[in-house]
Amino acid sequence: MDIAQARETIARQHHAVLATSRADGSPQLSPVLVALDGAGTPVISTRTTAYKVRNIRRDPHVSLCVLPDRFFGEWLQLDGTAEVVELPEAMDGLVEYYRTISGEHPDWDEYRDAMRAEQRVLLRITPTRAGPDRSG
Repeated sequence: MDIAQARETIARQHHAVLATSRADGSPQLSPVLVALDGAGTPVISTRTTAYKVRNIRRDPHVSLCVLPDRFFGEWLQLDGTAEVVELPEAMDGLVEYYRTISGEHPDWDEYRDAMRAEQRVLLRITPTRAGPDRSG
């Protein structure tokens, strides 16, 4: 599977598990929703206080296992590096993220206020590898 094929899957499937590395090198796994931004970059919304953010700041290498809604079916692993985008720079990306996954919000001012109150950040993943290349 190439990265372009992985992007096609992420455009349809938003449930995923993000793997980051703890300080001792062991994996830390987080269930997340993933979307693609306008440039086709995988993005995830989270709080600045989350363990995954702390781990990414120390070691930006991540893996993302994207799953179908019903669990069994087409899945993929995407490896890459993640960048943490803070507010206020992240706000437009957080709005785009919400629209991609959920559609229009009934009150965008309320949404923006919630993003600030929750100290939301956007994780941008630069993919380096995607798979699997065969089933088995």
